[in-house]
Amino acid sequence: MSTTPRSAREVAQESLRLLLAKDMESYTALWAQDGVFELPFAAPDQPSRILGRAALRAHLAGYTDLLDIHEISDVVLHEGTDRDRVVMEFAASGVVVATRRPYRMNYIAVIATREGFIESYRDYWSPAAAADVLAGVDTSRVAFAPGVGR
Repeated sequence: MSTTPRSAREVAQESLRLLLAKDMESYTALWAQDGVFELPFAAPDQPSRILGRAALRAHLAGYTDLLDIHEISDVVLHEGTDRDRVVMEFAASGVVVATRRPYRMNYIAVIATREGFIESYRDYWSPAAAADVLAGVDTSRVAFAPGVGR
């Protein structure tokens, strides 16, 4: 008896659940070993492409020490005829841990899966908005600080 791998839609929904649960280990386990995380709007001194699950895990180290996400809202999934591709819109809201300033960012993610794991995830968001909300925060110990130069 064979099991059909999760669709891109299912993986995308699970990624949001895990992000909200602050379970970054399980979040990175959604990626294929050679999966690619791309940040097309990354600041010049930030990585724009992270290759592999292990590199992504290192890149996200400290994420929950930087941002405390309380809500994922405005989720819209756009699907075509390929069950291995989805475009996801969502907003993440919470607080910046160091300053307790409110955080809200809108995202668009273009996700491709292979055998139920993320093969490619292109993450679109505003680096200027992230830099504004994270102004004054020491991000030197955090591997992932969206849009903030170190």
